[in-house]
Amino acid sequence: MAAIPIIKQCIKQRPDLNILMTTTTASAFEVINKRLPSGVIYQFAPLDTLTAVRAFVDYWKPNAIILIESELWPNLIMTASANGIVLALLNARMSAKSFKHFSGPVLLPLISLMLSKFSLIVPLSNMQAIQFQLLQAPPCVINFSGDLKCVVEDFDVSEGELRSIEDLKLELAHRQVWMASSIHRGEEEIMLGVHRELTKIHPDMVTILVPRVPRHGLEITQELRKKGQNVALRSRHEKLVAGTNIYVVDTLGELRLLYGLTPIAVVGGSFLPGLAGHNILEAAAAGCAVLTGRHIGHFSQMVLEMQQLNSLSVLQVFGKLELVNALKELFSDAKVLEARRMAAKQAYHSLSSGIVSSVWNLLNSHVFKRVALLEDPSLQFSRFESFTLRYNLLVAITVLGSSGQANILIYLFFRTASLGAQKH
Repeated sequence: MAAIPIIKQCIKQRPDLNILMTTTTASAFEVINKRLPSGVIYQFAPLDTLTAVRAFVDYWKPNAIILIESELWPNLIMTASANGIVLALLNARMSAKSFKHFSGPVLLPLISLMLSKFSLIVPLSNMQAIQFQLLQAPPCVINFSGDLKCVVEDFDVSEGELRSIEDLKLELAHRQVWMASSIHRGEEEIMLGVHRELTKIHPDMVTILVPRVPRHGLEITQELRKKGQNVALRSRHEKLVAGTNIYVVDTLGELRLLYGLTPIAVVGGSFLPGLAGHNILEAAAAGCAVLTGRHIGHFSQMVLEMQQLNSLSVLQVFGKLELVNALKELFSDAKVLEARRMAAKQAYHSLSSGIVSSVWNLLNSHVFKRVALLEDPSLQFSRFESFTLRYNLLVAITVLGSSGQANILIYLFFRTASLGAQKH
């Protein structure tokens, strides 16, 4: 989803571009396919084998490849470079484990060679850029724009989706509600334990559970019903009737809309060791009071920046007891709840401001102008002073995404010939 605002900006600034976007997971494909601007070609990325990558590049013949939050795929990078394709890496990050892996004497020459092929690397944070420089990325290609995950754009919603959300809003109108979003397997036990404690004080309260994987939602529902609990399941359009105070969302692509139904969002993927958090700014953008656990991986940078802007903007809690106490306070003190909601939304606006235009400027200077120069070597180099002279020698440390995250490639074409017949 982080790629979509950049795609829209590219289309706005350069309507002559043809854009191919690829993802590597079926769940990402299903969600993103509904949100892409018209005219963008969309398909699965090739496996990173030499044969597959060569066939893919030979077929599409891109002028530039932009990787967003992606692992570094050797065959793709080296094949692109060998074909004169300009490479960029946005929201660049690498886990401590991967950094240690690549820093060894065996793999350091390989990673150094791959990074040397990029014309632009935009790390997620200062600390992460330091890691890229330690892996011998050229300092002149490292620049900053801000975290693309901070950009939460509105998207078109069908009449059916809007009507469904409005119906649910009416069902929740006179009840206290909180949401546990993006929860992973095992976290439902913590959230349901919190639910049991809170319903002792607020018996009519509703807990909305949004598992990261829809199948997990069905399993939670089945298990609760075996125990005699009343549960409403979203995929079956079940209503929140009297006596039902658990609502399980087992659908994809609705989280941003659902955040608008609750004043409190507990963002999961963060309450058990080994997890690495999720984007909390989607909840903040909706005006929720935001809580998350301690196991947040590279999202620690986002949490830190929010808390530096306003200490009330996000609350980190450790385990069930702290979460219960925090929610009790929010349910019992309307002023505290409102203060946290306002702080979260203000932090979101501060962090998201100007990121898309900043990324566009970097892409234009370091990628598109370089492509133009490669396409027409007769161009005078002096015409690209903004591209050659305005480097920012910036530094950062990078963290690769968790295995469940979608890797995204965007292939940008400068050729304007019709691609209508090019289909897989």
